[in-house]
Amino acid sequence: MSQQQSRMRVRLTQIRLEANAIASFELRPITTDQPLPAFTAGAHVDVHMPGDRVRSYSLVNDQEERDRYLIAVQHETTGRGGSAWLHTVPRVGMELEIGMPVNDFPLNEAAEDSVFIAGGIGITPILSMIRRLERLGRRWRLYYAARAREHAAFVEPLATLNNDTRVRLFFGSTPDTQMSIQAAVEDAPRDAHFYCCGPRGMLDAFLDATSARPSEQVHFERFGAATEAATTGGFEIELAKSGRRMRVEAGKTMLDVLVENGVPVQYACSAGVCGTCKTAVLGGVPDHRDEYLTDDEKRSNKVVMVCCSGSQTESLCLDL
Repeated sequence: MSQQQSRMRVRLTQIRLEANAIASFELRPITTDQPLPAFTAGAHVDVHMPGDRVRSYSLVNDQEERDRYLIAVQHETTGRGGSAWLHTVPRVGMELEIGMPVNDFPLNEAAEDSVFIAGGIGITPILSMIRRLERLGRRWRLYYAARAREHAAFVEPLATLNNDTRVRLFFGSTPDTQMSIQAAVEDAPRDAHFYCCGPRGMLDAFLDATSARPSEQVHFERFGAATEAATTGGFEIELAKSGRRMRVEAGKTMLDVLVENGVPVQYACSAGVCGTCKTAVLGGVPDHRDEYLTDDEKRSNKVVMVCCSGSQTESLCLDL
């Protein structure tokens, strides 16, 4: 996911319950004869909410559709309130502000075989990819896991795409019902491209199972960083533009402290995967905990993701 992009206003035209705690939101142009900007399978849009909150959500629908965007949101009771706001406040007919579509999880349309592995709400970008491959006439297979049938979104549209040989559903975590990612990978042709979107444990298992495959054939999108956010505190952040200093105490992230002190900072995933809160570092050495920055960017210590990273020095000067 990405930095803040140009914004546009859209109208919320439908809210639909897709599974327990998962709702889809259909967004259409304010002016009905004006098509929405094009997107490609795997793309997301940022939804701008009150309180300078920004959340990124994958587009679920067919990329050929220019009259609507469809996103799906899981109500996270332990999150920072973005999903709770969407699940409780907006009503059909309201206008919402969103960013332009951005794709950090693109589909390789030239691949003859594609294997998709999804967990829970991770089905959202993958469903758009499958719809694209259907139009192209490419071969694909989906392995989709959820803790129970009632927590699995979009099972009905998946069933209409083709017969059961291409869609494997796994509900629960018993030996008889649990997905074997290793078996799914071993079953695939050598030139297959693999895609995974899901929780941390699934991503870790996926990367382990595909470790012998060429890296250019392995694609994934994380819900959160592979490592825990830095919350040990014990350092100070300095805001270069105002000279303000703030103490980051144990149990809090830099983002927590910035938000509590009314500092305007854009953020979306709060987990170090989207890039929205990328901030320049003018002094000190960050403790990088994100999955967004490249290894070279981390070594340079010139930028930091304030939502999840900490500091290796007693003070960190930020370009805020």
